[in-house]
Amino acid sequence: MSDNYNGLRVVGILGSLRPGSYTRMALNIALEGAAEVGAKTQLLDLSKYELAFCTGHDQGSYPADVYRLKESVRLAQGIILATPEYHGSFSGVLKNALDLMGFEEFATKMIGLVGVSGGSMGAAGALASLRTVGRSLRAWVLPDQVSIAQGGEAFDQSGSLKDDRLNDRLLELGRHVARFAYLHASKEAHEFLLAWEESQPNPGG
Repeated sequence: MSDNYNGLRVVGILGSLRPGSYTRMALNIALEGAAEVGAKTQLLDLSKYELAFCTGHDQGSYPADVYRLKESVRLAQGIILATPEYHGSFSGVLKNALDLMGFEEFATKMIGLVGVSGGSMGAAGALASLRTVGRSLRAWVLPDQVSIAQGGEAFDQSGSLKDDRLNDRLLELGRHVARFAYLHASKEAHEFLLAWEESQPNPGG
């Protein structure tokens, strides 16, 4: 654990309401990666919040849980969005939660993306949609993301991934969210830019 990361907060927003959710299992692993490098982590389970549908006119009329969620996200420097893929996109409950928030919660924050699909094609559609939303919220969306296909077969009964490579990718995603959030908040802007550029190899050579 690094003392440099003391006070750094990474939250994971769970976009699944299903008991025994595979998305929750994946998010737990990603948050474990963030905690490994010293970040304080919190899983925000949307099923535990009373969230009204977004009306676009917030005048203090929403349930208290809306403001509780907004405050938890506002205080974080890094955010992991985890969703199941439904009909080629991310979950409605996550979309509503994001609609209830805005620049104050997301602008300049580091975002990592995790998607879980019941099918064999993975969650590419959901992750692409989330990436667009993240950019619209003026956040830094990390170039690496994790898509898990056939979630019902990917995890064992203890909630662990059967594929060690996928497990390592989730851990690394969590580490990257914490690391880039720390660098972005530090005075080492040059180090941040270099690390961002080198985070993924150039497929063009």
